[in-house]
Formats: sequence, structure tokens, C-alpha cells
Amino acid sequence: MSGRARAFWVLFAAMITVYLVMVLKTLPEISASADGLKAFDVRPAGYSESQARAFLTALSDDGRALYLGVQHWLDTAYPALVALTLVFALFWAFPRAGNAARVAFMGVPAGAAVFDYLENARVGAMLAVAPQDVTADMIAAASSATVIKSGLATVAFVMLLLGLARRLFSKWKSRNG
Repeated sequence: MSGRARAFWVLFAAMITVYLVMVLKTLPEISASADGLKAFDVRPAGYSESQARAFLTALSDDGRALYLGVQHWLDTAYPALVALTLVFALFWAFPRAGNAARVAFMGVPAGAAVFDYLENARVGAMLAVAPQDVTADMIAAASSATVIKSGLATVAFVMLLLGLARRLFSKWKSRNG
């Protein structure tokens, strides 16, 4: 196995591990501590001011501590892991891509990571103050970062799916002449 392949699988394993901890442990606990309302991180279409206020008001002190603590630390590693894993996978899926495509293969996942970090900072700012002190602008800014992050991540995953389909078709075509 090449060094590149080894690096990909290490990144992939780390990404999946962090993802599973968040999806199976921290995010369900945060949701449970907010009367079943979804955490901001799992609302890809964003959220309205009333939805954000309902979540912030329902969130218990323990849920807020979990969100600002363990969840924040996990979500500090996750965007970089996803972006790097996607870049490796995109380069593999499109081995003969030109320079412009390679820039997109790096830029789109990196952009998603940047907006994920921006989302994390904005959500952290909302969680750091009392619910009544959260402004409509804070909510709108956090929600916008969530939507842009989700859009860029979707584009990156669609690019990867297209690359995988292309590779599979090429392999099938070479076998079936």
C-alpha cells in the first residue's frame, strides 16, 4: 500500500470515528437535553430565529456544557478530517484531472471546512451567552454559515460520486470492450 493510500485510510478512519462519536453519543445527548430539539450542527437547511430560540431556551445547562465542551472539540477535528479525506478521494477518483479541477477538488472541501469552523464559532458565541442575550443577527449569521457549509459539502460529495461513477464506468467499459 502506498503512503498516499495509507494516509487516506488513516484520515478516513479518524473521520468516521469522530463522526460516529458525534452522531451516536454527543449530538443525541445534546438533543435529549433540549427536549428532543435538533442541535444546530444537524440542521443543513439552517434555522429560523424562532427555531434557534426554542433550542437555546430548551437546552439544559449540562447540554450547553456538552455542546461547548466535548462536541466543540470533536467538531474542531471533524471539518479538517472531512476536507482532507475528500481531497484525497477526489484526486483518486479523477486521476487525470487538470489543474483547474484539482483546485476545485481542494477548494470546495476546504470551503466547506472554513464555513463549518465559522458555524462552530457562531454557535459557540450563541451558547456562551444567556438565551435572551442572543441577537437575531447572531442567529442569522450562524444559520447562514450552516447553509453555506452544507451546500459546499454537498457539492464536494456530488463531485466524488461523479468521480466514482466515472471510474466504475471506465472499469466496466474496459472489461466489456
